[in-house]
Amino acid sequence: MANPDIAQPPEEFDLEVETLIIGAGACGMVAALAAHEAGQDVLLVEADPVPSGSTALSAGLVPAAGTRFQTDAGIDDSAARFAADIQAKAHDENDPDLVMSMANTAGPVIEWLADTHGLPFSLVTDFDYPGHRRRRMHGLPTRAGQELIDALRARVEALDIPLICNRRASRLYSRENSVFGAQLTLPDGSTETIGCGRLILACNGFGGNRTMVSEHMAEIDNAVWFGHDGNRGEAISWGEALDAKTRHLGAYQGHGNVAHPHGILITWATITEGGVQVNAQGHRFWNESQGYSEAARAVLAQPGGVAWVVFDHRIAGIARQFEDFKQAEKQGAVMTAETLEDLAVKAGLPSHELSQTIADLPLGEVDEFGRKWTTPHLSEPFCAVKVTGALFHTQGGLEVDPLTAKVRRIPQGTFDNLYAAGGAACGVSGSGDSGYLSGNGLLAAVALGYIAGRG
Repeated sequence: MANPDIAQPPEEFDLEVETLIIGAGACGMVAALAAHEAGQDVLLVEADPVPSGSTALSAGLVPAAGTRFQTDAGIDDSAARFAADIQAKAHDENDPDLVMSMANTAGPVIEWLADTHGLPFSLVTDFDYPGHRRRRMHGLPTRAGQELIDALRARVEALDIPLICNRRASRLYSRENSVFGAQLTLPDGSTETIGCGRLILACNGFGGNRTMVSEHMAEIDNAVWFGHDGNRGEAISWGEALDAKTRHLGAYQGHGNVAHPHGILITWATITEGGVQVNAQGHRFWNESQGYSEAARAVLAQPGGVAWVVFDHRIAGIARQFEDFKQAEKQGAVMTAETLEDLAVKAGLPSHELSQTIADLPLGEVDEFGRKWTTPHLSEPFCAVKVTGALFHTQGGLEVDPLTAKVRRIPQGTFDNLYAAGGAACGVSGSGDSGYLSGNGLLAAVALGYIAGRG
């Protein structure tokens, strides 16, 4: 939307509900389930023909600490340790109360979704994510975000929670410290008005708004946009028009392992289990263990803005638990060869340089880039995927109260009944891209969505 649209409330609305939720991604649907359980009259509206959002484009993994899934796997973890990992990755730039609130909430929400709503969560136990001192990624069987979206939608429909699609919120009605409802625009251009007792903004961030991306994060402006096009920044625009506080609008999650030109996410397990990234000269160019968000800028800085992730058959076996990786194999994005020389020919890389790069990888030592090698040496047969850097979603947004998810106002206090969660709210990834800890996006969606829904 070009301009925020805020208006005085009309004398009457076409429809009135207690809780109106704008956006039916994972965040909005978790909020709807929580609000429904709390006995509230809920209406969930979605701009797309069916719920999707950024979640559907992700691996659908939610980090949580202290869950029974971890206990069953023999993993000792706590919310306090989780919070410390979040803050360490973000260089202590986050609101510590918000971090602790999310860390405390995530575990109970995962178990609530599993026990109350039947979502078959399990723990990823066969590889580690950078920055997490414990294995705490929880996902559904296919390890695909679309499965998470479909499972949440099935529960919303089973509980008869009203969900109306093809309705994009185009105006908020506000007076003083409260919001009173929203105007929705239909595909034919007609409008309808919904009054509400409280409003939850779950319409994600602004990664699909190139003007806002250029303004707040110009260094990633040339990256492939791998998020949902509906992320246009309405929440930020409305908030600024209402004198709401915003924070860390330059924060984002990038990803430097997107198959090119196929546009398929290649799991970072290809790196954490011992793979490397090389440029067109067959050379490594950075410390890959830092994380996949930072990788976007590192890869885009290489000739042609591309790189190759090189790994082996053992790592490929681990990666196949992800539906995206299996699709990449089906579409021919994953090259395989018995020798590095043959792999270099297939990838168009200089054979001697690639072979020397892999031969130089140390075992049990720290390399010249600062990466410590604790994984086995790569062995034949080998694999490679040509990748580029992508922008996945923004991490800054409206400031919210950590315990209620109510939007904060300038200079102080909160709105009476305006909430924000997921990508609409400021997350816990610091001020740039290096503060993103794996899973922070869905952590904010699930934890803040639940908090906002409960009210």
